Amino acid sequence: MGDHGQLVIVLERSVPFVIALIALCIELSPLEFLYTGPFLTATPALAALTMGPRGTMAAAGVALAVSVTTATYNEAWGSDQVYSNLLGLLLVSSASITMSSAVRTRRQSELDQIRRIASAAQDVILRPVPARLGPVRTASTYLAAETGAQIGGDLYEAVHTHYGVRLIVGDVRGKGLHAVRAAAAVLSAFREAVHYEDDLTEVVNHCAAALHRETAAGSAADQDDQAEEFVTVLVAQIPDSFVIELVNRGHPPPMVLREGKVRPLTPTTPLPPLGLEGFFSGPPSAAETYPFAPGDRLLLYTDGVIEARDPDRAFFPLADAMEAVRPCTPTAFLEDLHGRLLRHTEGVLADDVAMVVADRLGDDHGARPAPFT
Repeated sequence: MGDHGQLVIVLERSVPFVIALIALCIELSPLEFLYTGPFLTATPALAALTMGPRGTMAAAGVALAVSVTTATYNEAWGSDQVYSNLLGLLLVSSASITMSSAVRTRRQSELDQIRRIASAAQDVILRPVPARLGPVRTASTYLAAETGAQIGGDLYEAVHTHYGVRLIVGDVRGKGLHAVRAAAAVLSAFREAVHYEDDLTEVVNHCAAALHRETAAGSAADQDDQAEEFVTVLVAQIPDSFVIELVNRGHPPPMVLREGKVRPLTPTTPLPPLGLEGFFSGPPSAAETYPFAPGDRLLLYTDGVIEARDPDRAFFPLADAMEAVRPCTPTAFLEDLHGRLLRHTEGVLADDVAMVVADRLGDDHGARPAPFT
């Protein structure tokens, strides 16, 4: 929510207290002949529209305090008007507090239902990766930036195929249902293509085609939102040999942790994100190969990780954080990174975060690993 929305909420919640203050000023001024009882009686009802039970009780308490103060100041105790005002204020306050409590309970129930639905959708679109896939141990995590949300525009998947373990991580530009549909289209294409395409670049091409079909199938009302839609993706393949193959389409480079040191696997030829192929006239994309030895740890992530800022606007030092984590399982590694990220941002994420980690296990076959260069 923007600053304008926050300002509107503050103004709405201040209305009952402003009315009570105006009534107090009138009663303590030469204008005391004006009848302010109905204004004070209305303050709890107004508070119930924008605040919860506590705010409504606070407004009722302020109105009651103003009524007692002005009746004492004007020596009006004993008149029927004062007691009628107090009775009306008590009745309206009781009804307003009861209504506010009922509305809050209903909203909480609706929010819990939305969270359950979102959680079920997350299990379909972003299911956790298995703990073991062929020659690697894996783990994944997803953190949504929006309060109460469980899914957004980030995506990931890991699949064991006869070509090796294939992984994808991506980030859809934008938020909302458009981003969720785009992520689902790319993931569906990836999950199918990884099993029959031997070329990793062809897997990525299937994902790009699926995104194009999803964008073209949008309604006319959606065209403005979808016209600038694109997806950054990183697709990786871990075969039985001690290497890793990558196709990076505009995504942050993955990190490899070897013997306590982190190295980014930056592509030699930058490629455009999915959906922006028309703006690129360079050579066709090709997978790039890097050494990936037993004991190495690969981290795939979305830009919500490296773009997370602390209150001083400093970015999250991902490489330093990875090197600071003690040797542990992939799941514990992500939990530690998660904790460091939230401490860095003081619990406030500006963007969704997805991370997948893969540990290369040793075996008795395959080529020997090459050193870092």
